[in-house]
Amino acid sequence: MATTIDSPSRTPGVREGARRTGRTRPGAYERQRRRTFWPFTAPALIVYAVMFLAPVGFAFWTSLYKWDGMSPMQWRGLRNYQQLFQDPVFRASLMNTLKLMFIGGSITFVISFALTLVLREMRAKLFARSVLFFPSLINGMVFGIAAGFLFSPSGPVNQALRFFGVTTPPQWLSSDNLIPMIIGTLVWTATGYYTSIIMAAVDQIPPYLYEAAELDGANAFQRFRHITLPCAWDVISVCAVLWTVSSVKIFELILLFGGSSGGGYPPAQSWNTALYVYAEAFPQATIPRLGTATAAAIVSLLMVTVVTLVLRRLMRRDPIEY
Repeated sequence: MATTIDSPSRTPGVREGARRTGRTRPGAYERQRRRTFWPFTAPALIVYAVMFLAPVGFAFWTSLYKWDGMSPMQWRGLRNYQQLFQDPVFRASLMNTLKLMFIGGSITFVISFALTLVLREMRAKLFARSVLFFPSLINGMVFGIAAGFLFSPSGPVNQALRFFGVTTPPQWLSSDNLIPMIIGTLVWTATGYYTSIIMAAVDQIPPYLYEAAELDGANAFQRFRHITLPCAWDVISVCAVLWTVSSVKIFELILLFGGSSGGGYPPAQSWNTALYVYAEAFPQATIPRLGTATAAAIVSLLMVTVVTLVLRRLMRRDPIEY
């Protein structure tokens, strides 16, 4: 006859110790994953630190000095930043950047949503998507050069307007009209790009959701509002962040678009922060002001960081599984 002897003093003690520590020992897979984390992650972190963090740190350090790139650096502290916000040109550039970001972004995404609503019901949607995506493949310099030809006082646009009886066509390339023209060009080139991204997310939505909504009597707009928009919300939030970052980096379009009516820089009324940084670092008639230029770049970086964080916070939603 076998006798079984219980030993309650050992097992409960081990379990009690595990409860006190609040965790259990990781398994073999978890230990292996932890060992391989840093070998695979370290190269990317090193590249990120060398290519991004180090230049940003050097730019911030330079923004605290007065420097032309050749002579000895002179300490100024935060006076470069104080001088920035006292400069009406920088304030106008900052306002133009916000206009491009919010006004241009709002128009772009409204049109993208409308195109998504139409394209989902089209049979030739792949061809239409390719046509819409084509302008985003063209460099912005092409549009800037074309603007000087198309919208000049004697260009084809004004000639066509005169043919239809408009004796005094608008001065398209005047200082007051440059920002609306630039926003219109950005919307035209970016709408197809973001529509293609959103449509790629819409293609992953199961068709039975739309079929059930049609059986319930939902029209096209209601299907977009209650199915397309919630199911593609994560992709839309990513597109909003991409637009925020790209709208701050717009440079060649403004440089060539605004300067197409004459040589040199465009009028200061059409500058954004990127062009302001370039003009301070590479002025035409004075010595470079690298301290002010890097201070303006740091302000732009902080601005886009804050806007991105706010966007991610406002657009955060629970993921929808289907």
